[in-house]
Amino acid sequence: QVQLVESGGGLVQPGGSLRLSCAASGFTFSNYAMTWYRQAPGKARELVAIISVDGGTTIYADSVKGRFTISRDNAKNTVYLQMNSLKPEDTAVYYCNSRHLGRDYWGSGTQVTVSS
Repeated sequence: QVQLVESGGGLVQPGGSLRLSCAASGFTFSNYAMTWYRQAPGKARELVAIISVDGGTTIYADSVKGRFTISRDNAKNTVYLQMNSLKPEDTAVYYCNSRHLGRDYWGSGTQVTVSS
């Protein structure tokens, strides 16, 4: 079955960096676009970044443009989110997502906390 497992979250000071990973299994990873979402306390889940099947196309939320970079390694079935210049408002649970024939698959998320 489809499994998505996020890792790499943690506590970081403002201005710091983190790299999130999402390991995928149970499907042909290289055939699907991958997406990172996040959900802050009391807020709706929001799209952060999308990457195409070959990594050639990426789309970012305006709030993270120029600071975050999404990438993928199809040989390792893994998608990454490099987060630089982190701000307190980036604090959230970050989720990996894959959509297959209209059905969404989610990981359990990884907590990112940006605080001094």
